[in-house]
Amino acid sequence: MALTVLMFGWEFPPRSSGGLGVACFGLTRALANKGVRMRFVLPKRMAPDVSFMDFSFADVPDIAVTGVNSLLYPYVTEGSYLSSYYAVGGSIYGGSLFEEVLLYAAKAAEIAWRSRFDVIHAHDWLSFLAGLEAKRVSGKPLVVHVHATEFDRSGGTNVNPRVYEIERRGMQEADRVITVSQLTKQIVIEKYGIAPEKVEVVHNGIERTDFRPLPSDLDALKRNGKKIVLFHGRITLQKGPDYFVRTAKRVLEYYPDAVFIVSGIGDMLPQMLCETVALGISDKVFFVGALWDEERDRVYQAADVVVMPSVSEPFGIVPLEALVNGAPVLISKQSGVSEVLSHALKSDFWDTDEMANKIVGLLKNESLKNTLRSNGGREVGAVTWSKAAQKVLGIYQSLVPRFA
Repeated sequence: MALTVLMFGWEFPPRSSGGLGVACFGLTRALANKGVRMRFVLPKRMAPDVSFMDFSFADVPDIAVTGVNSLLYPYVTEGSYLSSYYAVGGSIYGGSLFEEVLLYAAKAAEIAWRSRFDVIHAHDWLSFLAGLEAKRVSGKPLVVHVHATEFDRSGGTNVNPRVYEIERRGMQEADRVITVSQLTKQIVIEKYGIAPEKVEVVHNGIERTDFRPLPSDLDALKRNGKKIVLFHGRITLQKGPDYFVRTAKRVLEYYPDAVFIVSGIGDMLPQMLCETVALGISDKVFFVGALWDEERDRVYQAADVVVMPSVSEPFGIVPLEALVNGAPVLISKQSGVSEVLSHALKSDFWDTDEMANKIVGLLKNESLKNTLRSNGGREVGAVTWSKAAQKVLGIYQSLVPRFA
């Protein structure tokens, strides 16, 4: 009989807003390939196009809880939750984000009570209480997977104490904590008081077979001698889009044929638009919305360099995607992915002069670009979801020895 996992999350392709959905897909597919059976629970009904596991939804009508739906969604905040709540008229939903998280946890308990499984696995804070409730009603071991902490999301300041407390409780009461990097493990130990021996690092991965060469939509720019510098990610404090824009200003002083593409959406978008105008570079910085799948890969493949200037990045899948698509990368030293990549340019997120110098050097040196592209492409081939899944499977087996 196969080991069965009840997994709780809050996004999954095709309804993804960031790296967590991508990570959940990659990890669960790789676990399924190793013979693990999974039931993935989401707070909102959707239709993932996958055949390797079962889905349950926290809005099914036979769950005996007050709320029959959920307003939880990726990267929700207290303010954005209330906007959604009032837009739909409230009534069946929790009156605040935290009430809604509790409703999801109650529904999770009902699902766990009706299901058979060996291990519970919960991703990030919106799912931690669901995991704890499932553990309470079933007595099964709980693994919590930390993809980001409140210290990352807030840039280390203005930490929401209620989110922090849910994160702390989830980690304290879990049987094992998975972090996506050594960087995040240190935060978990130092800021949340979790015993080091309880925390396992499992780096994210990528599968090269998920990507293929695509025709470019940016040939006209390239033919005119332009070099493309790409930012792809949520336009939020954590991801450092303000440092990207300031770096663009410095680059253009030395390399005026550079153009900058910003792929993403987020609460800092209006601020970034205003800043490009104030810096006088609005004609060189293009905000194209959130690109996904083939659109995203076309831009990766056209880019001369992909920049990830994150203020605090637990891992960062974007550089892996870029390298698989043949683009060299400049990444923040404050990122978990820097632990697995040596053939990448690296800089402190705040040092816009250093970032600009490295970008200009790469744009002017075709040999350097090709070397980083080639060596980085080979290196990323070893950072796979299969390797990550093998580590996670070992954690499951340590908690349920009969499957070892």
